[in-house]
Amino acid sequence: MENLLDKILYGVTNFGMKLVVALIVLGVGFKIANVIESSFRRKGKFKLDESAKGFIANFINIALKCVVVIVCVSILGVPTSSVIAIVGSCGVAIGLALQGGLSNIAGGLMILIFKPFKVGDYIDTHSDEGTVKSISMFYTTLKTADNKLIMLPNGTLTNSTIVNLTGAKTRRVDIDLSVSYDTKIDKVKKIVSDIVDKHELILHDEEKVVRLKEHADSALVFTVRVWTKTDDFWSVKFDLLEQIKEAFDKNKIEIPYNQLDVHVKNNIK
Repeated sequence: MENLLDKILYGVTNFGMKLVVALIVLGVGFKIANVIESSFRRKGKFKLDESAKGFIANFINIALKCVVVIVCVSILGVPTSSVIAIVGSCGVAIGLALQGGLSNIAGGLMILIFKPFKVGDYIDTHSDEGTVKSISMFYTTLKTADNKLIMLPNGTLTNSTIVNLTGAKTRRVDIDLSVSYDTKIDKVKKIVSDIVDKHELILHDEEKVVRLKEHADSALVFTVRVWTKTDDFWSVKFDLLEQIKEAFDKNKIEIPYNQLDVHVKNNIK
């Protein structure tokens, strides 16, 4: 009886020691994995594209933690081959259950390989838009102009139409102007051209267009097309709208609004 108790006590003590060691390894291993992930995310630490940093950091973190768990289980006395077989079986089952998650991982890889956008670009998916803050294994995070964060699944994002508004270094500013039919065409063109020529943020080496575009129902419609740096797009557009309105007021050029003439015939005899 004493031998049985000794064996039980020895087994419990031995397992307890292994459990303590496994927990220590688990805690230290997870801590190291988090430190390595932070190192990848830290700017200047590695010469990697910002879009790839988050994805690689997440992948390494998850992979290292899986290795730590396997090591901890082997410390407890479970054969490593059995652990790997169980993990493989669980991986297949989880993969079938979480097909959406796998499609998000595949979508993240496609984003990193084909680079339709990168961290810092402003994109529009026709349902959401904002500045790309991060690209992780499962989600791409957008920051809207009013400081909201939008989490978009990578799988859904890669199957959507994406407009990258800041992918190029320059953008064209298009503005349509309506003036009264009584206004001289040359007068409008000269006033607008003078404003365009004086604006410092417009790229004057690129083509500039100030032309009559359309004979609308109640107005002549002119189009203004100029090029500027992408970062200056909104400044140029707002400036032109304000300065053209002030110039039209100064030169007494009417900006018409939609009008409807109603003619009433009195057929009463």
